[in-house]
Amino acid sequence: GRFTINKVQLHKHPSFPMVQRIHLSEPLRSMDLLGSMDVMCTVKGGGFNGQAGAIRLGLARALDNFYPHLHTKLAQAGLLTRDSRRVERKKPGRPKARKGFQWVKR
Repeated sequence: GRFTINKVQLHKHPSFPMVQRIHLSEPLRSMDLLGSMDVMCTVKGGGFNGQAGAIRLGLARALDNFYPHLHTKLAQAGLLTRDSRRVERKKPGRPKARKGFQWVKR
């Protein structure tokens, strides 16, 4: 099975970190399907971690669609749960979401 991300094979993708490579193949590994199918996906935006998480969720959902009997195993492994973290909005009177301006004594 080959992993192709944005028309580039994963083993030829030098900038994709090893931790994220393991992370995105987790649905196939946990269901003992690694090497049995080719994966082609397109991802935009975010960093390597976010893209790997998006691929992992998409792959788990695709497996759930094609193999409904794997649903309970995928759910128990936590592979069907979306990462709900978002960028916090910038608040008025502050330079960033939580950062404050430098305090001046005088």
